[in-house]
Order: sequence, then C-alpha cells, then structure tokens
Amino acid sequence: MTPPLPIGVVGVGALGRHHARHLATLDEAHLVGVYDLDPATGARVADEVGTKAFADLEALLAEAEAVTIAVPTTDHTDVGMQVLDRGIPALMEKPLASTLAEADALVTAAERAGVQLQVGHIERFNRALRAAEPFLEGPLYLESHRVAPFQPRGTDVAVVLDLMIHDLDLMLHLTGGADAADVRASGVAVLSHHLDMANARVEFANGAVALATASRLARDRVRRLRVLQPNGYLSLDLAAGTGVYMRLKPGWRPGISDKLEQIIDTIPLIAPEADALRLELQSFVHAVRGEREAVVTGAEGRRALALALRVTDAVAAGQARTSMARLPNT
Repeated sequence: MTPPLPIGVVGVGALGRHHARHLATLDEAHLVGVYDLDPATGARVADEVGTKAFADLEALLAEAEAVTIAVPTTDHTDVGMQVLDRGIPALMEKPLASTLAEADALVTAAERAGVQLQVGHIERFNRALRAAEPFLEGPLYLESHRVAPFQPRGTDVAVVLDLMIHDLDLMLHLTGGADAADVRASGVAVLSHHLDMANARVEFANGAVALATASRLARDRVRRLRVLQPNGYLSLDLAAGTGVYMRLKPGWRPGISDKLEQIIDTIPLIAPEADALRLELQSFVHAVRGEREAVVTGAEGRRALALALRVTDAVAAGQARTSMARLPNT
C-alpha cells in the first residue's frame, strides 16, 4: 500500500484554510503542516486541523514532498519559484500568475525540475461539469454568467482574473484548447482600482464563439454555463452542481408534433456528489504520485491566463477608443 504523501499548505487565509482542512482528512495525504506570512493565522488554522504551523517557508519545504499554494496572486511567482526550484511539486491556486512572463517562469521551473505544477481551476471538478462530460461533442457556442457580491478579498486583481478566468478556462477546455482568434470586451471599475465588471466575446480558431460575463457587484451569487452544439443544448448551474441536456428525439421531423415534450428529450445531468476542492486536491496527490495526469497543467493555467489578459487588454483598448471619441474636435 502506497504511504500517504507528506504535503504542506502555503498561505492559509480564506481559501488556503480549506486546503488544510481537506488535506488533514485525505487518506492519500499526510498534512505535515502549514505556513502563513501572518504567524497568528498559521497557528490558528494549524490548531483547527490538528497540524503544525511552521515559522518560515524553508522549514515547511524541508518536510513536505508537495505543497499547495494559496497566497495572493502577486506573490505566486516568488513563492512558486522557491518551491519548484527545490524540486517540490506544487498546486498553485488560480490564476497561475499576474503576468505571462511570471507564468512562463513557473512552467519552465517545473519542467526543469521534472515535477508537477497543477493550477487550481476548481470548476473542472464541478459536479455539473462532470455530469455533462459524456454529452459534450463539439460545442459551437458557449455563454457564461458569473456574478457575486463585492468582497475586498480578490480585488488585488481585475474581476477577469478573479472570477471570469474560471469560465475562460472551461471554454478553452470544452473547445479542445483552440486558439482565441478574436477577443472583444468591455468593463468598468466601480469599487476597486481594477475592473469589477466585464463582458467578453471570444471567437476561437475552430469556429466556436463564447460570451462571458463576470461581476463582483451583484447582490446574489450566480454561476451558469450554457453550451450549444450540433447534437443538443446543455444548461449547467455550476453553483448548484446541476444541469440538463436537451436534444431532438430520434426520428423526429417537422409536422409530427407541436408539443415540446414530444419533440425534445430532456436529460437531467447527474454525477456523484463530492466536494470540488477535495476532488482537486486528491487529483493533485495522485498526479504527484504518477498515478494519473494532472487535470489542469501549468501550460493550461498559462493558456487561461493569456486569454484573461487578452480580455483585460481588450477592455482597456475599448476604453481608450471611447476616450478619444469624446475629445473635442480641434
């Protein structure tokens, strides 16, 4: 029997705390400890999950054979390079980095060390998406809507990198990793120094089109994804983990019936209930052991980041055009 993987958590704030909570109870892992820049936070979380709080990162890395990293995005490269340069596999929370240059440095470091670099795009493990996988076949049109109430946490980056990047990653995944041929976007900053709402239209090289809306200015939380393809339509409620797949009944032709239930098969999308973060952490442990491939590789995380940055650039370009149009004629 394979012994549990000695693993640590770097950064145990709002999200990293849940990393530690799950890892402390995984049979496949042994949580050797946590490290946080705030010693009080590290000590509190360590006490909650029954592990050790390390006083510095180097001490944790001396005992861990893998780590998950849930520090602010601006610190991803600094922490990630310390980990990867020691030959230690890492699960990095999304987005992989703040810039493509930083993402490239992390991917290169992982390749040089020959270790896993997985990126925490947790929606890949969503129950609704897992249930939809058997029915996905050449999506042509995708539409996502992801909104949430404003929270100071996460505002160190634009809403595109905070929220929309989840859906951009899914769209890249569902379209088979096709290149984005054209990106158009608009957005606005309201309560932070970065974009708080954005809408993007992406045309992929394979002909698929995607619309994505993300906002952190809403009163309620909504996470929906719609997928249209030649053989049917999928409507996924990512927040609830449910969905339906609708398709024409076999043999139907115009004139046979005008009742929807006689024309359309409606198939509930059901997958085993499981915590998405727990599944993500399990997948990382298995990938480190070489038992399966990483679900979201560093290269895929880099691709999602590249598309997200193209969206923010498109917003900026649109704002610049608007500003120029408002200038008085001279």
